[in-house]
Amino acid sequence: MATKTTLSAGRRFNGAGAATALRPVPDPPRDIDAMQQFSHISTFANVLSDHFSQRPDAFVSGEGYLCRYRGQVIGRLVPDCVVAFGVDPDAISDTNAYVLDEVGKPPDFVLEVASESTGRNDYTVKRDAYARYGVGEYWRFDATGGKHHDAPLAGDVLVGDAYARIELREGDDGVIRGYSAALGLEFHWDAGFLRLYDPDAGRYLMTLTENRIARQAAEDRARSAQARADDAETYARRAQARARDAEAAAEQDRAARLAAEAAARDAEARGKALGAARIRAHFVDWLARKEEAERLGVPFTEPMPGLDNNGNGHSPQG
Repeated sequence: MATKTTLSAGRRFNGAGAATALRPVPDPPRDIDAMQQFSHISTFANVLSDHFSQRPDAFVSGEGYLCRYRGQVIGRLVPDCVVAFGVDPDAISDTNAYVLDEVGKPPDFVLEVASESTGRNDYTVKRDAYARYGVGEYWRFDATGGKHHDAPLAGDVLVGDAYARIELREGDDGVIRGYSAALGLEFHWDAGFLRLYDPDAGRYLMTLTENRIARQAAEDRARSAQARADDAETYARRAQARARDAEAAAEQDRAARLAAEAAARDAEARGKALGAARIRAHFVDWLARKEEAERLGVPFTEPMPGLDNNGNGHSPQG
């Protein structure tokens, strides 16, 4: 009895439901002038991969086969960049090809980058082929400005089973612009480079180099801000130290003032005590002379010490 076999992306299921891994599809041969395309393809794919990195159902890749089934030889294509949504990107990567029968849907977007060897095919044979495969949008980019393609930048959207041109506009700045509804991004051909602009965010998507430069600039700003914060903290600590020193000096001045006031009071008290002792000594001496004069019966007219002739207190000179 024959075993029923069904396909899923990168797996084969037998009638018992067991899965067996399928061998990856081999890499396609490289074009003879592939190096001319490499920087543009890799930059574009990397920018898109980063942009859609938060979508687990987004697949962005390229330079693998696009075919209807495994083993297809005639009619298989090798797009420079493929984007698909609502798919299992890991399963497609494991397959090493975009196999329609296994993925279950055509790509939403394909980009071809012009080269001398493949340029004409990109806007003739491949355009018809991608339409037959049901690719939602097909874009073409020529860094030379149309030397290899029929235009510097061109886009098609699938209407029914045929492509219709996407309207592009060229500004006074020489930049050619077009909108990809599949990606929600604007394509800008700018002086031989393909830039992607996010109209919702109002900014260009950055390349890896631009991201690295931006991160470095942000790190430099962060270090500068930290250095300024450290300087401010050091200044604040020094100001606090100066304030503590000033407070300590003020406390020392206060203590010295209080000590001087206490010394003055003490000196005043000692002076008063000395004055009182002198008065007592003079009084004792006066009293002795007075008693001696009374004993001898002679007149004694010396006033009592501590009082003047008017009865005011005074301290006789010793």
